Amino acid sequence: MTTTTSIRPESVFLVSGGAKGITAKCVIELAKQYPSKFILLGRSELLESEPLFAKDCFDEAALKKLIMEDLLSRGEKPTPIQVKKIYNLIISDREIKQTLEIIKQAGGDARYISVDVTNTDDLQQKIAAVTESMGDITGIIHGAGNLADKLIEKKTEEDFEKVYSAKIKGLENLLGCVNLSQLEHLVLYSSVAGFYGNIGQSDYALSNEILNKSAHLLKQQYPECHVVAINWGGWDSGMVTPELKKEFARRGIEIIPVEAGAQMLVNELNDSFRDSTQVVIGSPISPPPALLNSQLKSYRIRRRLTEAANPFLQDHIVGGKPVLPATCGTQWMINACEQLYPGYRFYYYNNFKVLKGVPFDEKLSEEYILDLEEIAKHEHQEIVFKAKIWSRNKNGKINYHFSIDDIHLLPKHTESPTYGKLNMTEDNIIPITGNDFYQENPSIFPLFHGESFKGLTKVINISPEKITTECVWNEISREQQGQFPVIWVNPYSVDLSTHPLWVWLQHYHQEICLPAEIKRHEQFAATPSNQPFYVSCEVTNKTSTSVAADFTIHDKQGKIYSRLFGGKGIIIPTKSLKG
Repeated sequence: MTTTTSIRPESVFLVSGGAKGITAKCVIELAKQYPSKFILLGRSELLESEPLFAKDCFDEAALKKLIMEDLLSRGEKPTPIQVKKIYNLIISDREIKQTLEIIKQAGGDARYISVDVTNTDDLQQKIAAVTESMGDITGIIHGAGNLADKLIEKKTEEDFEKVYSAKIKGLENLLGCVNLSQLEHLVLYSSVAGFYGNIGQSDYALSNEILNKSAHLLKQQYPECHVVAINWGGWDSGMVTPELKKEFARRGIEIIPVEAGAQMLVNELNDSFRDSTQVVIGSPISPPPALLNSQLKSYRIRRRLTEAANPFLQDHIVGGKPVLPATCGTQWMINACEQLYPGYRFYYYNNFKVLKGVPFDEKLSEEYILDLEEIAKHEHQEIVFKAKIWSRNKNGKINYHFSIDDIHLLPKHTESPTYGKLNMTEDNIIPITGNDFYQENPSIFPLFHGESFKGLTKVINISPEKITTECVWNEISREQQGQFPVIWVNPYSVDLSTHPLWVWLQHYHQEICLPAEIKRHEQFAATPSNQPFYVSCEVTNKTSTSVAADFTIHDKQGKIYSRLFGGKGIIIPTKSLKG
C-alpha cells in the first residue's frame, strides 16, 4: 500500500529512539515505501566489531554462558549484572546494525548517532556534523521515551525527571537543531495514557499530553508543516509481556500488531491528513476495577437541564415542544453508576419506566435529581443500583420522571452472543428508504425525529410478528450531544433502534406510540457509528392501547451489540405529535 505524500528521496528525517524497537520498525516501513534519508538517534553505543565468541550465537542462555567464559578467561569474576550488561550491549548493537542494513536494502540512507536527546550541546554538535553530508533536516520523528511506572505517592523526583525530560526536553532540543520554518514533517510519539490517563503513569501521561498540546501549538505557528501527535496504544512487542497482555484482555484493551502499527505511521504521513494534528491509534485505556467494600451506599446527584445546553433537543420535538428522550434518562442513570465505580461497566438493567416525561417548556423544573441506591455489591463481581429521577415543580410538588429497578455493573468484558433468529432475506414489502421514513405527514410514516436521531435506512423484511431493518446512526458533534454525551451506552442510537416498531405499527395498524417501559436492556458492545447496524424487532403483544416488542441490535452476521426485552409503547393519537 502506498500513500500520497510530500516525502522525497532527498527528505531528511531526524528520528529519536529510532534505531531499535517500535520506532525502528516504523522507520523501516517508511523507508520501504519512501526511500529517503534518516538520522537515527539513541543512547546505545555501537561496537566497532562484535566479540568473536558471540559470532553466530543467538540463543540468550548460550550467549550469556559464552560471556561468562570470556570473563573467566580474562581472570575476571562474572556477576549477573556484568553478564547482563555485556549481553544487552551485544544485542543492542545487532539490532541497530540490522535496522541500518534493512533501510539501506530498501533504498534509503541511514546514519546512527549515539547521543542523549536531553544533552543539548552534545546533540547540536553531532547533528551539525552529520547534516553537512546528509543535508538539512526536513522532518522530525520524536519516538524517544522512558517509563518509571509507580503509583503517584511512590514517585520520586528522579522518576519524574527521567520520564519528563526524554519527552519534553528531548522535543525542545530536537526543534532547536532545525530551521522550523523549513520543517515539512513533525511526528510526535504520544500515548493513549496522555489522552485517557492511566494508573501508575502520572508523569508519563502528563508528558505525553504536553506533546499533544505542543503539536497543536506548532501547527498554529507553522501551518505548512505536517504536524501530528500520534496517541499510540500498547504495541504487541517486548514491552507488553504475556502477563500484561492478559491484563489488557481482561480490561478489553486491544494491542497494536507491529506490522499494522508501522503501516499506520506511514498512512498518517499521507498529505490528505495534514490537518489531523492529533490522532488516537489503539483502544481506550479503561481503569482496573476499583476495590469494593461491603457497605451499601446511597447517592443524590443534582443537575440543571436547559434547552440551550442540549442542542439535540431540537431534533426531538413532540407536541410542538422539545422533550427529553426516554433513552437520555436511562443513559444518565447508567453513566452515573459507571462513574462512581471506574473499571466497572453497565451490563444490564431490569424494569425501566417512563413515569412523567421532561418537556422543555414553562414547566421545566429548576433542578432534576437522580437518586442512586446500592442494593447489592459483590467483590470483583457485580454492583447493583436502584435509580430514580425526580424534580419539584414551582409549587413544591414532586414529579417522578424515570426509574430503573436494578442496574447491574460488571468488572469485565462480556462476550457478544449471536442472534439465533437472524433473517436477512429482503422482501421489498416496504420499498421506502432513508429520509423518506422521516416525513412531516405522520399518516405516511410517523417518525418525527430530526438529524440527531435519524438513521432507519431500509426495511429488510416485515411480517405481522417481526420487522428487520438496516440503520445507520451518523455521529453528531460533542457540542450537539450537550449534557448527554455518548460513552458506553448511546442514547441516540438506542432511540433509533426502536423506530422499526413505529414503522411496523403504522404499516399494520396505522397507529403511533410513545415509549413507556423496557423490561430489560442488555449491552454487550458499543453500537457502531457512521456504518450500518441491524435491528430485529419481534412484536410480542398488541392491544388497542399498547404494543410490546423485543429488539435485538446486531451486525449483518447476527453478532449482538445490545438487546431490549419487553419494550412497551402506549398508543397515542396521531395529532399528539403535531405542534
